[in-house]
Amino acid sequence: MEADIAVVGLAVMGRNLALNMADHGFQVAVYNRTTAKTTAFMNEEGQAAGIASAHTLDELVGMLAVPRKVMLMVQAGSGTDAVIEALIPLLAEGDIIIDGGNAHYEDTIRRTRQIEEHGFLFIGTGVSGGEEGARYGPSIMPGGSKKAWPAVREILQSISAKVADGAPCCDWVGSDGAGHYVKMVHNGIEYGDMQVLAEAYSLMQVGLGMAHDDMAETFRGWKDGPLDSYLTDITADIMAARDEDGTPLLDKILDAAGQKGTGKWTGISSLTLGVPVTLVAEAVYARVLSALKDQRVTAATVLGGPASTIDGTPAEVVADLHDALYASKIVSYAQGFMLLRSAAAEYGWDLDYGGIAYLWREGCIIRSVLLEHIKTAFDRTPDLVSLVLDEHFQAEIESAQAGWRRTVIRAVSAGIPVPAYSTALAFYDGYRTERLPANLIQAQRDYFGAHTYERVDQPRGEFFHTDWLDA
Repeated sequence: MEADIAVVGLAVMGRNLALNMADHGFQVAVYNRTTAKTTAFMNEEGQAAGIASAHTLDELVGMLAVPRKVMLMVQAGSGTDAVIEALIPLLAEGDIIIDGGNAHYEDTIRRTRQIEEHGFLFIGTGVSGGEEGARYGPSIMPGGSKKAWPAVREILQSISAKVADGAPCCDWVGSDGAGHYVKMVHNGIEYGDMQVLAEAYSLMQVGLGMAHDDMAETFRGWKDGPLDSYLTDITADIMAARDEDGTPLLDKILDAAGQKGTGKWTGISSLTLGVPVTLVAEAVYARVLSALKDQRVTAATVLGGPASTIDGTPAEVVADLHDALYASKIVSYAQGFMLLRSAAAEYGWDLDYGGIAYLWREGCIIRSVLLEHIKTAFDRTPDLVSLVLDEHFQAEIESAQAGWRRTVIRAVSAGIPVPAYSTALAFYDGYRTERLPANLIQAQRDYFGAHTYERVDQPRGEFFHTDWLDA
């Protein structure tokens, strides 16, 4: 029997996607550069699932039905390029290569062009949901060669997560690097979501001295409102987890966060395109600061500050904290979708912003009830330039604003860092301010570098220079 699709790379994501495809009735063939890994997979799960295996790429390609569909789940970067180079001589016109790794969108733009020049088709797709998602239903964000979509649509939509009405969390995103760009922004927002939850934990534990079980109960209680999300759920589980000695496991984990780069890519792209994605950037820098553990240990012994105690009753503080977290999340998603809109204009992508929110509704790490409201906002106003201008989110921020401000004030007064809450509030205040002090910056630039400036009493696009010493 000819295979419907091949999966190259049998690390956790690759093997789970292969099993997911087999579960949905597709004939799958697999290959891994290390033969022992292929053998182990086949003996453990692959053979029982009806999956076929190959020991060479040539053999793998020969097992596929036309048009051949080969999905790469290998290391991003040079590893992906190496497999593509090895596949090119083995494929025929119209065959399809799918990159399901965490590729940089610029690499995907380049690869789409390269593959199409050889007469093949290329899909670069984001896959979100971790190991469990890959096995039972991830969010899938495909982009690349549009002609390839009809040939892979049934497979990818079948294995994806589904929303309540059965719609798949997988649909065509756009040309060349659009799929991987959308996945990058998803991951950037994920960084932000994790940081705002971490700041809530810090204020509860350090500022209020709450016990882990009480914090777990608080996070679980937030499930019944606008903060309902996968990350909120697992945060409650983490708070409740105990080590073998019965003490909270979380206290045993070193406070130095790692990262794989997608949050950094989001920040770099935002700077390149001139979009203030400040919350994601602060979330990345918070991880960078956390990694300076040895320096922080030293600094803690010599640098002074206020006592890390928050004034106010726990109930009042936690209620305000809920609002700060929620408002900051709204700002983060608003910034993320502003970046998507700017990238679409820059790269010529026709992005469906409500559709993207729907792709993230299930299966992925940032899945939450908030995404339903985001989809509704874009359905209501497809050309919406920022979510904070939507009537629903205007009202939500207005309702949360007082508690948000009180939370930032309490944190600053107690010397507890809340970079995400603070930068989200600064963005909100800056965005709603008609006249910012940037006129002084323009005057300074003109003073020392003759960079010129525009005037409020003259049409936009006319530039002026002043001899400031004479003035």
